[in-house]
Amino acid sequence: MNANLYALFASHFPEDKSSCCMETHDGRYYSWDDVERASAKMANLLSSLDLQKDARIAVQVEKSPEALILYLATIRAGYVYLPLNTAYRAAEVGYFIENAEPEVVVCSPHNFGWVSQLAFQAGTKHVYTLDAPAEGRNSGSLLNRAIPHADSFRTVHKEPDDLAAILYTSGTTGRSKGAMLTHDNLASNALVLKQAWHWQKNDVLLHTLPLFHVHGLFVASHGALLNGSKMIFLPKFDAAQVMQYLPQSTVFMGVPTYYVRLLQENGLDKQSCANMRLFISGSAPLLLDTFNEFTRRTGHTILERYGMSETTMQVSNPYRGERKGGTVGLPLQDVDVRVVKADNAPCSPNEIGDIQVKGPNVFKGYWRMPEKTAEEFTSDGYFRTGDVGRFDKEGYLSIVGRSKDLIISGGYNVYPKEIESFIDEMDGVVESAVIGVPHAEFGEAVTAVIVLKPGAHLSEAGVIAALKAEIANFKVPKRVHFVNELPRNTMGKVQKNVLRDLYQ
Repeated sequence: MNANLYALFASHFPEDKSSCCMETHDGRYYSWDDVERASAKMANLLSSLDLQKDARIAVQVEKSPEALILYLATIRAGYVYLPLNTAYRAAEVGYFIENAEPEVVVCSPHNFGWVSQLAFQAGTKHVYTLDAPAEGRNSGSLLNRAIPHADSFRTVHKEPDDLAAILYTSGTTGRSKGAMLTHDNLASNALVLKQAWHWQKNDVLLHTLPLFHVHGLFVASHGALLNGSKMIFLPKFDAAQVMQYLPQSTVFMGVPTYYVRLLQENGLDKQSCANMRLFISGSAPLLLDTFNEFTRRTGHTILERYGMSETTMQVSNPYRGERKGGTVGLPLQDVDVRVVKADNAPCSPNEIGDIQVKGPNVFKGYWRMPEKTAEEFTSDGYFRTGDVGRFDKEGYLSIVGRSKDLIISGGYNVYPKEIESFIDEMDGVVESAVIGVPHAEFGEAVTAVIVLKPGAHLSEAGVIAALKAEIANFKVPKRVHFVNELPRNTMGKVQKNVLRDLYQ
C-alpha cells in the first residue's frame, strides 16, 4: 500500500471531478480535476530535475491556490515540503536555506533578487518564482516551466515513516529547529480530525489562514482535501470579507485575533451564521470574554483545540458534548497526553505540571539535531511540549503557561532570544529582555525591556523601526520600555515573570 499522503487525499476526492475544489475572492474556480492535473504537471517538472530521493523544496510565496497545488505536487512526487513564513527577511531565510539545504527554492517574484542570491550561495540548484495568476495569465517561472509537462503523474510510493515536510520551530535559546513530519504523522492526524470534527459531505471550508503554518496547511487544508470539500480560498483574513462569505460556508478555522475582529463587525449575529456548522479556534489562547461573547452573538460555541508544529493536533474540545471555555479539550483518539511533575510523576486533577504527548501524530525528530531530539523525548517515548497545564476532573486540559519563554502573538510563535539578539547588537544597548504580555486582540503582545549605556539615546520608535527592517513584523515589539537594570534572581538570571507582572 502506498502511504504517500497525496494518495490518501486523492482516494477521497469527489467522484465528480468537475465540481469545485477551490473558489477565490476574485472569481477563479479550480475543479478537483484542475488540482489533479496541475499538481501532476508540477510533480513532473520536479521529477525532471534529477533531485535526490528526499530533496527539500523550500517555499516562500504568497497564499494562492497554486501555492497549495505546489505543496500537493511536492509530496506527490515524493519530496519534502518546507514552508517559510512570507514575513521572513534575508537573515532568517538565509539560515533556513543553509540548514535545510533545499535543492529547489520557490519564492515570490518581487523577492527573487535577494532570495536567489542566498539560495545559489548555499548551493541550491533551482530557484523559481510563483504568484497567483493575474488577469488570466500565469505569473511566475514555476508555472511557465510546468506548462509543457504531462498532466498525469503516478504518485510516488512512500512508506509511513518517510519524511513529508519540515516545519521550522524554535526554543528560547539557539537557532530554529526543523521539525520533521512524516506521511503517517500527517495522515493519521487528518483522519482523526475528520472523525473528531464530524466533517460532512456538503461542508464548505472558509479558508483565511496562511499556508506556511500548521493551522492553515495541515489542519484546515488537509481537512477539506480529505473530505473532498470545497474551499472558499481567501488570500488573508479580512473581517468584512469573511462576513460576506459566511452564508456560503459551513466550517471556519481561525486564531483568536480573527474572532476578536469578527466581533467588531455589526452584522455578526445568528442570522449571518445560520448556515455555519462549526467555528474552530487555535494557535493561541482564546480569552473567555471572546468565547462567551461569540456564543451570545452567534449562537455558536467556538471549538478550541491544541497542537504544535512537532505534533500537529493533540487535544480538542468535543464536537458533541460540552465545549469548555478556557480549556483546549480532551486528548484526541490514539493520542496519549499526560501532565507530570518534575520527577515525571503524574499530576492529580487540577495540579499544574509539564505537558507531554505520545502518538502517531508526534514528529520524527529535529532535522540534523539528534542530541536535541533525544533531549526533548522522555525515556518512555513522550515528547516534552514545553507547555505547562492541568487536567480538570473531567479530563479537559487547560494550558496555563509555558516552561519556555515562547510568546504566541496573533497565532504566530515568537521566540524572545532571537529578538533580544537583534536588540543587543544595537548601538547603545547594554542588554534586553523580550516578554509577552496579555493583549485582547493578539493574545499576547511582544514587549521589549532595554537597558541603555550611559549617555545613549534610543527611542521606542527608533528601536521598532530598526527591528522592522531586520525581522518579520509579527516579531517586532508593540511596546519598548527603557530601564536602569533588569530584575535578577540570586543566580543572576533575568526574572521575566517580574517584568510580565510589571508591564502587563
